[in-house]
Amino acid sequence: MTINAVDLTEHVIKPTLDYLGVRSLAAEKLLLGTAAQESDFDPFYQHCESQSQGIGIYQITSAQHRIVWDKYLAFHPNLASKVRGLASQHQFLKDPDQELKTNLAYSTAIAWVIYLQSEHQLPEANDSEGLGHFWEQYFCHQGSCHAQDFSRWINSYAA
Repeated sequence: MTINAVDLTEHVIKPTLDYLGVRSLAAEKLLLGTAAQESDFDPFYQHCESQSQGIGIYQITSAQHRIVWDKYLAFHPNLASKVRGLASQHQFLKDPDQELKTNLAYSTAIAWVIYLQSEHQLPEANDSEGLGHFWEQYFCHQGSCHAQDFSRWINSYAA
């Protein structure tokens, strides 16, 4: 089951970023491109080659998820509270990684925090090459990441 890119942007990415206090076309494009590159917009995508298999539409690994909470959100309590507010009350306590697969707003917030951890400024929204390199450097955990593929996708869809 894939999700339409326009619907993902309008109904998940923009509202989640707004909720987090982020108003940035570059952030929207970065997250949309991330979902396209990591899972082809399929929240149930399974990458069969990797033992460090990612989860959900952004293919966030369990390790990345833990690092976000332990090394970043633990030191940013206001943001942590907002992100935790997106998670379901009971499921998060039983299996936090499951939220990455079933809760698009939560997984979008976690994906955004992965980028925030870099503490580098985002490229401009019209800099598709820069966005591709940003994804490749700070997010992609597969060995086959190519910023050019990301940039090509952004140029063909979100131009």
